[in-house]
This record gives sequence, C-alpha cells and structure tokens, in this order.
Amino acid sequence: MPKDAYLESRVLAADPVELIHMLYEHALLQLRVARTALAVKDVPSRSTAIAKVLAILGELEGSLDFKAGGAITQNLSRLYRYMRKRLVEANVGRLDAPLAEVESLLRTLDEGWTAMQHKKPVGAPMPYAESAVDQGAHAWSA
Repeated sequence: MPKDAYLESRVLAADPVELIHMLYEHALLQLRVARTALAVKDVPSRSTAIAKVLAILGELEGSLDFKAGGAITQNLSRLYRYMRKRLVEANVGRLDAPLAEVESLLRTLDEGWTAMQHKKPVGAPMPYAESAVDQGAHAWSA
C-alpha cells in the first residue's frame, strides 16, 4: 500500500473511474521523474521510475474488461503494450524521446478518460473491470 496516509485513503475511497485517473496521474509523475533522472544521468532513479510506470501500465491493461469494453478495450490493450515497449527502449537506450512520447500518450488518455466519464450515461459499459480498484492499488507500491 502507499506509504502516504492521504494517498492511501484516497486510493481506498476511489471509485473505478477515479482510480484510473489516479493511475494515469501517478504514471505521468513517474515519467517526469524518469526524464529528469535521465537528464542528470541518475540511472537508479530513472530505472525505478520507469519500472513504476511499467507496473502501472500492467495494472491498467490487466483491469481491462474485454467482454464489456468492445473495440476500445482492444485498442487500449494494444496501446498499453506499445507504451511498455517504448519504455523499455527508453531505459535500455537511455533515450528521452520514447519517454516524452509515452508521457504525451498518457496525458491524452487521461484527458480523454476524464472527459468521457463526465459524459458517460448511467449503466453504460466501461472498458475497465470493477475489480480495477483492487488491482490498481498494487501499482502504487510497485
């Protein structure tokens, strides 16, 4: 679980929609850490931050509901895999461009997710399983 009491209570109180937003938010934070660490040649910090983003993407993909989500679920799954591939390339090659690309993609997803949820009709299927709350909480401590 998170070490910060405020963050822990926020995660535990979050509905699946808010939890997805929080995961995107934390991934973006870790990408900024990774890019800063790359710039100052801090290999351990860069690798740790990238590992956290990889874990978050794994949690997001693992919580996708392929039965209810339709095409959007398939597309998100492919996009998460692509982002994980780019993160590995960034880490191994010590490259900023893939980190910047993943950061941009995640920011766009977060903005789209937030906008979509404000317009979602009651009862509409979501691309994420309800168990995302349980699954996503693990990414925080990764």
